[in-house]
Amino acid sequence: MPNVIKGYVRAIDAMNRLIGRFAMYLIFVLVGVLLWSSISKTFFNPSLWTLETAQFVMVAYYILGGPYSIQMGSNVRMDLFYGSWSLKTKAWVDAFTVLFLMFYLGVLFYGAVSSTAYSLGYFGLEPFQFFGDLLKTLVTDGLDAASTKLGYLERSSTAWRPFMWPIKTILCFGVFLMLLQCLAELFRDLGRLRGDDF
Repeated sequence: MPNVIKGYVRAIDAMNRLIGRFAMYLIFVLVGVLLWSSISKTFFNPSLWTLETAQFVMVAYYILGGPYSIQMGSNVRMDLFYGSWSLKTKAWVDAFTVLFLMFYLGVLFYGAVSSTAYSLGYFGLEPFQFFGDLLKTLVTDGLDAASTKLGYLERSSTAWRPFMWPIKTILCFGVFLMLLQCLAELFRDLGRLRGDDF
């Protein structure tokens, strides 16, 4: 394999390992939020923010830990025959099936970007163009001009009514990282088929 591909695989692995190791500590944040929810419901007035905050933390935990899970091979896999196959057969099957995962993640990423654009007040059909224009305006004209491009910001329909764009942005970021990790896994499997191990 070319050095540029090996460098890509090493860089993506290192980045997703770092983010995944950070994300695994979000479980303690989740426990803290749920503990406070139980205490406040028992002894004080119930907090409005706890249920939705717990949901948002769980989404961040799951979606940011996903690429690290793929890297470690700890994602759920149905192992009827796979465990008894040779390394080359596993590499062939993994290289083929990761393409389906990448297609699914690509569709999911497009939906996440569209949903994030919607949460920022964009109701058109070109979310990537919206974000391109927003970034261009931010770089050239500054934050005030970019904020005028935003429409009505979506809020949750609950009593707490938090803005939805932060968690949707995390969703986009996590799915994009999963796509990058899947591409690294594809390169790793192709390298195994060629006899390169990295």
